[in-house]
Amino acid sequence: MKREELVFPIPEGRTVVEAEEEFTFHCHPEVRCFLTCCHKVEMYLYPYDVLRLKNRLGLHSAEFMQRHTRIAEGSHPYFPAVMLNMADQEEYPCPFLKKNGCSVYKDRPSSCRTYPLERAVERMPGEKNLKVHYFMTHHPYCKGHEEERSYTISQWERDQFLVEYNLMNDLWAEVDAFFATNPWEGEGRAGSRQQLAFMVCYNIDEFRSYCTRRNLLSEFCLTKEEKRRIKRDDGELLKFGFNWLQFVLGGRRTLRPR
Repeated sequence: MKREELVFPIPEGRTVVEAEEEFTFHCHPEVRCFLTCCHKVEMYLYPYDVLRLKNRLGLHSAEFMQRHTRIAEGSHPYFPAVMLNMADQEEYPCPFLKKNGCSVYKDRPSSCRTYPLERAVERMPGEKNLKVHYFMTHHPYCKGHEEERSYTISQWERDQFLVEYNLMNDLWAEVDAFFATNPWEGEGRAGSRQQLAFMVCYNIDEFRSYCTRRNLLSEFCLTKEEKRRIKRDDGELLKFGFNWLQFVLGGRRTLRPR
């Protein structure tokens, strides 16, 4: 698609980056603005971000959410978003920022590892896969754009280990789009069905306990290997949870009952 044919809305202050287009960027301790972007950040956290961060910190999901997040307006009126709280210190740094840099770097949130790009997806009529759009940010304080190292989108995704994050965030985008259909049966905000959905998405430890108490996996046609992965890996459990929510709340054929 040519740049002038793009119909997806371009966020204010951003420019489109095409798939094979090269851009220059490099962030490192010698760049003048190093760590500036880690202060006063309005950052949304997606379910997989929370999962990775709580595991990195060795916290129960509920404790992580209580310590480090707040509820905010989502992309639609029918389900809330989660945002990261900055530390209550001078200049409001990220709570995970230390003198030498990010203390959770290997498990940093999607927004951090995608920067200076922003990623958006949309469902095209008749297409199975989501269409991906990338935009370049232009914050005046950021000097990383003046560095000589260059990337394409695919190179940046590999360099920042974005593939797994993008996969999980695309699955979340599908679930959030489903929530936008208001599947809460008139309960309104914070009804029991919405609370169930919030637990699955943002409190994976409680959802694991929920699955165990109800022997939930036995209700569906899953192979032994699938059950093993779900029981062992939080990411696989989150994928199952996304499918389960669409099945129980919307009757979608995302799982096959026994």
